Amino acid sequence: MKKLGILFLLISSLQSVIAQQTLQLSSAEISFVYLSNNTDGSISGFSSSATLDEANPRNSVFEGSVSTETIKTGNFLRDWSLKGSKYFDADTYPKITFKSTSVSATDSGYSVDGDLTIKKTTKPITIKFVRNGTTLTGTTTLYASDYGIHVKKDRADNKVSVQMVFQLK
Repeated sequence: MKKLGILFLLISSLQSVIAQQTLQLSSAEISFVYLSNNTDGSISGFSSSATLDEANPRNSVFEGSVSTETIKTGNFLRDWSLKGSKYFDADTYPKITFKSTSVSATDSGYSVDGDLTIKKTTKPITIKFVRNGTTLTGTTTLYASDYGIHVKKDRADNKVSVQMVFQLK
Protein backbone atom coordinates (compact mmCIF):
# COMPACT_ATOMS: atom_id res chain seq x y z
CA MET A 1 0.00 0.00 0.00
CA LYS A 2 2.88 2.33 0.82
CA LYS A 3 4.41 1.69 -2.63
CA LEU A 4 1.09 2.52 -4.29
CA GLY A 5 0.96 5.86 -2.43
CA ILE A 6 4.53 6.70 -3.50
CA LEU A 7 3.70 5.76 -7.11
CA PHE A 8 0.60 8.00 -7.03
CA LEU A 9 2.67 10.89 -5.63
CA LEU A 10 5.33 10.40 -8.32
CA ILE A 11 2.74 10.34 -11.14
CA SER A 12 1.05 13.47 -9.75
CA SER A 13 4.40 15.26 -9.59
CA LEU A 14 5.24 14.29 -13.17
CA GLN A 15 1.85 15.49 -14.42
CA SER A 16 2.41 18.81 -12.69
CA VAL A 17 5.86 19.23 -14.28
CA ILE A 18 4.55 18.27 -17.73
CA ALA A 19 1.65 20.73 -17.43
CA GLN A 20 4.09 23.53 -16.58
CA GLN A 21 6.17 22.83 -19.68
CA THR A 22 3.42 24.00 -22.04
CA LEU A 23 3.10 27.78 -21.96
CA GLN A 24 0.92 30.31 -23.73
CA LEU A 25 1.57 33.86 -24.85
CA SER A 26 -0.41 36.13 -22.56
CA SER A 27 0.45 39.57 -23.92
CA ALA A 28 2.57 41.24 -26.57
CA GLU A 29 4.37 44.46 -27.31
CA ILE A 30 5.25 44.68 -30.99
CA SER A 31 7.44 47.47 -32.31
CA PHE A 32 9.13 48.19 -35.61
CA VAL A 33 11.72 50.47 -37.18
CA TYR A 34 11.46 51.44 -40.83
CA LEU A 35 15.20 51.69 -41.30
CA SER A 36 15.64 54.01 -44.32
CA ASN A 37 13.49 56.72 -42.68
CA ASN A 38 14.51 55.88 -39.10
CA THR A 39 10.78 55.81 -38.32
CA ASP A 40 9.72 53.70 -35.39
CA GLY A 41 6.31 52.61 -34.29
CA SER A 42 4.15 49.94 -32.78
CA ILE A 43 1.19 47.77 -33.64
CA SER A 44 -1.27 46.18 -31.24
CA GLY A 45 -4.58 44.33 -31.26
CA PHE A 46 -2.67 41.10 -30.59
CA SER A 47 -4.53 37.80 -30.38
CA SER A 48 -2.95 34.37 -30.30
CA SER A 49 -3.56 30.68 -29.84
CA ALA A 50 0.17 29.95 -29.53
CA THR A 51 1.57 27.26 -27.25
CA LEU A 52 5.19 26.73 -26.33
CA ASP A 53 6.11 23.16 -25.41
CA GLU A 54 9.35 23.53 -23.47
CA ALA A 55 9.94 19.78 -23.29
CA ASN A 56 9.57 19.31 -27.03
CA PRO A 57 9.79 22.64 -28.95
CA ARG A 58 8.89 20.91 -32.23
CA ASN A 59 5.37 20.47 -30.81
CA SER A 60 5.07 24.24 -30.26
CA VAL A 61 2.77 26.39 -32.35
CA PHE A 62 3.26 30.13 -32.80
CA GLU A 63 0.13 31.59 -34.32
CA GLY A 64 -1.36 35.01 -33.95
CA SER A 65 -2.47 38.27 -35.45
CA VAL A 66 -2.37 42.02 -34.93
CA SER A 67 -4.76 44.71 -36.10
CA THR A 68 -3.52 46.96 -38.93
CA GLU A 69 -5.85 49.69 -37.62
CA THR A 70 -3.58 50.02 -34.55
CA ILE A 71 -0.37 51.10 -36.36
CA LYS A 72 1.16 54.01 -34.49
CA THR A 73 4.28 55.99 -35.42
CA GLY A 74 3.79 59.10 -33.31
CA ASN A 75 2.54 61.11 -36.30
CA PHE A 76 -1.24 61.15 -36.81
CA LEU A 77 -1.11 62.00 -40.53
CA ARG A 78 1.50 59.32 -41.26
CA ASP A 79 -0.53 56.75 -39.29
CA TRP A 80 -3.68 57.68 -41.21
CA SER A 81 -1.77 57.35 -44.51
CA LEU A 82 -0.25 53.97 -43.56
CA LYS A 83 -3.71 52.58 -42.74
CA GLY A 84 -5.03 53.77 -46.11
CA SER A 85 -5.39 51.79 -49.34
CA LYS A 86 -1.97 52.83 -50.69
CA TYR A 87 -0.12 51.00 -47.90
CA PHE A 88 -1.70 48.57 -45.38
CA ASP A 89 -5.32 49.04 -46.54
CA ALA A 90 -6.70 48.40 -43.04
CA ASP A 91 -10.33 48.40 -44.25
CA THR A 92 -9.72 45.53 -46.68
CA TYR A 93 -6.98 43.73 -44.72
CA PRO A 94 -7.70 44.30 -41.01
CA LYS A 95 -5.18 41.73 -39.73
CA ILE A 96 -1.53 40.83 -40.14
CA THR A 97 -1.15 37.12 -39.36
CA PHE A 98 1.64 34.69 -38.59
CA LYS A 99 1.57 30.90 -38.33
CA SER A 100 4.64 28.81 -37.56
CA THR A 101 5.70 25.92 -39.76
CA SER A 102 8.53 24.75 -37.45
CA VAL A 103 9.97 25.58 -34.04
CA SER A 104 13.40 24.55 -32.81
CA ALA A 105 15.38 25.22 -29.64
CA THR A 106 18.53 27.36 -29.77
CA ASP A 107 21.16 28.10 -27.12
CA SER A 108 19.28 31.19 -25.94
CA GLY A 109 15.69 30.44 -26.91
CA TYR A 110 13.94 29.37 -30.09
CA SER A 111 14.03 29.75 -33.85
CA VAL A 112 10.57 29.91 -35.40
CA ASP A 113 9.97 29.53 -39.12
CA GLY A 114 6.53 30.42 -40.39
CA ASP A 115 4.29 32.23 -42.82
CA LEU A 116 3.66 35.96 -42.42
CA THR A 117 0.65 37.39 -44.22
CA ILE A 118 0.34 41.11 -44.81
CA LYS A 119 -2.47 42.24 -47.08
CA LYS A 120 -2.91 39.43 -49.61
CA THR A 121 0.74 38.31 -49.62
CA THR A 122 2.07 35.38 -47.60
CA LYS A 123 5.83 34.84 -47.35
CA PRO A 124 8.06 32.60 -45.22
CA ILE A 125 9.99 34.33 -42.44
CA THR A 126 12.20 33.33 -39.50
CA ILE A 127 11.88 34.87 -36.06
CA LYS A 128 14.68 34.41 -33.50
CA PHE A 129 13.45 34.35 -29.90
CA VAL A 130 15.47 34.85 -26.72
CA ARG A 131 13.94 33.65 -23.47
CA ASN A 132 14.52 35.48 -20.21
CA GLY A 133 12.35 34.06 -17.43
CA THR A 134 8.72 34.57 -18.42
CA THR A 135 9.63 36.97 -21.24
CA LEU A 136 10.15 35.84 -24.83
CA THR A 137 11.69 38.48 -27.13
CA GLY A 138 11.62 37.87 -30.88
CA THR A 139 13.34 39.75 -33.68
CA THR A 140 13.12 39.58 -37.44
CA THR A 141 13.73 41.73 -40.50
CA LEU A 142 11.48 42.02 -43.52
CA TYR A 143 11.01 44.17 -46.59
CA ALA A 144 7.67 46.01 -46.73
CA SER A 145 7.78 45.98 -50.53
CA ASP A 146 7.70 42.15 -50.48
CA TYR A 147 4.17 42.51 -49.08
CA GLY A 148 2.93 45.13 -51.52
CA ILE A 149 3.77 48.11 -49.31
CA HIS A 150 6.02 50.32 -51.42
CA VAL A 151 7.14 53.33 -49.43
CA LYS A 152 10.39 53.64 -51.42
CA LYS A 153 11.23 52.43 -54.95
CA ASP A 154 14.22 50.24 -54.09
CA ARG A 155 13.58 47.05 -52.13
CA ALA A 156 16.62 47.69 -49.89
CA ASP A 157 15.08 50.99 -48.80
CA ASN A 158 11.93 49.20 -47.57
CA LYS A 159 13.70 47.25 -44.83
CA VAL A 160 11.84 46.96 -41.51
CA SER A 161 13.21 45.61 -38.24
CA VAL A 162 10.53 44.07 -35.99
CA GLN A 163 10.70 43.23 -32.30
CA MET A 164 8.07 41.26 -30.36
CA VAL A 165 8.06 40.98 -26.57
CA PHE A 166 5.73 38.28 -25.26
CA GLN A 167 4.84 37.42 -21.68
CA LEU A 168 4.48 33.70 -21.06
CA LYS A 169 1.95 32.14 -18.73
